[in-house]
Amino acid sequence: MLVTGRCWAGWVRSQETALTGIDPDTFDLRHRVIHGYRRAYRMAGRGPALLFIHGIGDDSSTWLDVLASLTGEYTVIAPDLLGHGGSDKPRADYSVAAYACGMRDLLATLDIDRVTVVGHSLGGGVAMQFAYQFPERCERLVLVSSGGVGPGVHPLLRLAAAPGTDLMLPLLGTPPVREALRHLSSLLRATGGFGLGEDLDYVVSKYVRLAESPSRQAFLRTLRAVVDWRGQVVNMLDRSYLTKGIPTMLVWGTRDHVVPSAHASIAHESMPGSRLEIFEGAGHFPHHTSPQRFLAVLRDFLTHTRPAQHNVRRWRRLLRTGRTPAGTPAPIGISSGS
Repeated sequence: MLVTGRCWAGWVRSQETALTGIDPDTFDLRHRVIHGYRRAYRMAGRGPALLFIHGIGDDSSTWLDVLASLTGEYTVIAPDLLGHGGSDKPRADYSVAAYACGMRDLLATLDIDRVTVVGHSLGGGVAMQFAYQFPERCERLVLVSSGGVGPGVHPLLRLAAAPGTDLMLPLLGTPPVREALRHLSSLLRATGGFGLGEDLDYVVSKYVRLAESPSRQAFLRTLRAVVDWRGQVVNMLDRSYLTKGIPTMLVWGTRDHVVPSAHASIAHESMPGSRLEIFEGAGHFPHHTSPQRFLAVLRDFLTHTRPAQHNVRRWRRLLRTGRTPAGTPAPIGISSGS
């Protein structure tokens, strides 16, 4: 019997589905046009909604190692932020507040009203901003190596935010530079890779895309909205008391040199009732370094906390006093630990 390429591909796909229980097409990029711009996202599963937000220069594929394990119990949504991945890269507003609004609008087009938000790096800052702007839509917060809790940030990001880097970044994609990076990668890893350690190869694989002008311009606009030569500009610590009543978990690696691991304890102390999970030996991508542990702590957090219910009167009291009202109980199921 003659087996065509299409039939063979279909048979392979059916076998993969039988072995894993997940159709390989499940997490293919989908698209929605919002405000005239095409937004890419991945979505699968059923049940309570989890929104996964990636970091700067990255895209939704960063979450693929953990998404598939959650689709039996949850609806998972992982967008490519505007200016990243498969989303459009217009000349537009790339502030953290604009990204938070973009998340709200995407969820609205998907008929999803409330979510647990999981944000990594810049995505953690967007997650905090989302909870601040739309508390009625946020059930829980999971902040992974998050920006927005202190000025510290990797020196290379400070350098990239400086004037003139627009002329240097295109060199990343040229054959001589890419070849040099390939030869230097083993040496860089042996010497710590600018403090990136085992994250180095992943970061380089993403950042070579900055040779393309639309990606580069979107990256620089995003970076300069949150970082300057002195470090991070956006700081949510002045509003972190508002997370009281929103179950919050912080996940950090001890070897994170992009957003220093010292920020973990600062964030933990400033967010009433938050839970802290420290991944020993992990860098800036603990969900890559230890995906099974990440899944375990995420599942435990989701299972043992109740979704926040927004109370407008309580929110007003918080804003007026600038602190949590006396006698307010901690969120059920929240505990600190490492």
